[in-house]
Amino acid sequence: MLKKFFGVFVFTLLLTTLASRAQVVALKSDVLNWAAASLNIEPEVKVGKRSTIALGISWNPWTVKEDTKNRKWKHLLVQPEYRYWFCEAFGGHFLGLHPFYARFNAGNVKLPFGIWDGLQDNRYQGNLFGAGIGYGYHWILKGRWAMEAEVGLGFGYLDYDRYDCVRCGTYRAAEDKWVFMPTKLSLSFIYVFK
Repeated sequence: MLKKFFGVFVFTLLLTTLASRAQVVALKSDVLNWAAASLNIEPEVKVGKRSTIALGISWNPWTVKEDTKNRKWKHLLVQPEYRYWFCEAFGGHFLGLHPFYARFNAGNVKLPFGIWDGLQDNRYQGNLFGAGIGYGYHWILKGRWAMEAEVGLGFGYLDYDRYDCVRCGTYRAAEDKWVFMPTKLSLSFIYVFK
């Protein structure tokens, strides 16, 4: 998984380097991801007067608590996004269209609002593919610093193996399913390069 992260990181650096010829490039990080102990970065490039393209990457390589319950929230998420801004790029309201892919290993975690029943009693390891539509707002704070909030909804396809929650849990089943789900929830701090 570490090799995949570095591959995606190198791709992000290449994207940022190639985008340096663009009029505006922004680099952001999501505070909510950091609160979940997930490293994250999202370069964004202006491609038109009201259009930008971003590539969000989130990575959590850690086991939450080393105990007999084997609590995990490991993942690598890649989420590109096309954004249409109502006024101009990097200012005010926007709509986003974002496909995503995640490789995950999660278990013994209780998510709010019953988002994934069974996650507290089992461990799931597999893939998530999907797409969603987001709405957000971008505030200019001071100089090149800004802040942004976004929420998104969409569909995801889960393809995973289910295990008992204990360490080295017993394999239970290979499962797959479509789910309607939140696809983005972010509160990001941004530095804009011009």
